[in-house]
Amino acid sequence: MESGWDPEVKKYFRKIINSIFLGMMWLMGGVTAGLYFGLAYRGDVSIIYNILYYVFLAGTLALLLRYLYRTWK
Repeated sequence: MESGWDPEVKKYFRKIINSIFLGMMWLMGGVTAGLYFGLAYRGDVSIIYNILYYVFLAGTLALLLRYLYRTWK
């Protein structure tokens, strides 16, 4: 970043970048675990793994939304 930027603009820009980054990492982690490891759909794995995957996904989404809410509050 340029050294002449206003500190408030830098702080706001950093919040935007961090929010996008965390959202994309959450999505990539969920898709990787779901599709690559076969947890998102019923297949060769036990139904218990599917349930645990979706519970974990919902829990981490709640934590991500809580973090984003507190960041942008």
